[in-house]
Amino acid sequence: MSENAAPGSTEDYDVVLLIEQALTALDASQVHSLHEGLDGPVTYHVLLPLEDAAARIESAMGSLTAGDMLATPTMPMSEVDLEAVRKDCEDRSHSELTSTLEALRASGATARGQIVTDPPIDALAAKVAEVDGREAIILTRPHVVAEFFHVDWTSKARRKLGVPVLHLLEHETFDEQAEGYGEEGVTGL
Repeated sequence: MSENAAPGSTEDYDVVLLIEQALTALDASQVHSLHEGLDGPVTYHVLLPLEDAAARIESAMGSLTAGDMLATPTMPMSEVDLEAVRKDCEDRSHSELTSTLEALRASGATARGQIVTDPPIDALAAKVAEVDGREAIILTRPHVVAEFFHVDWTSKARRKLGVPVLHLLEHETFDEQAEGYGEEGVTGL
């Protein structure tokens, strides 16, 4: 029996979820439905990587065209602006985590969560080890190119973890995912 299990009860089944964005009620319900037949209690441990403010700024800058850059005077972004973006990222991440935990709990699940700043797969591996996780579920938007080259979170997690890893697409029903859009959709364990 694991140290998490109460005396006289069946062993806890801990599932670690790595998500990119807040789960909808449908996402939460579908995840919870995967474990409804288990005898013991199931606990979901949600990990949401903190959006990197610097990467967000670089991404926005990268989307500017040369004409945009030449048409406006270049002005270095002040430290105050970067700090405001960092604060916005932190606030957004905490809001998305809270929303996700509420959606899971509304589906009847037991859920805990945290914002992580470590590389996502390292954080996932650490949490699986910490809670003696039985499986990991990664919920993402479709990332066709990353998946094709096997550099997406799911591929990395399968190489690193010793537990089953299920990849689901956020905001799609199981039926939509099963129809498969090329390599998108539910990917096996």
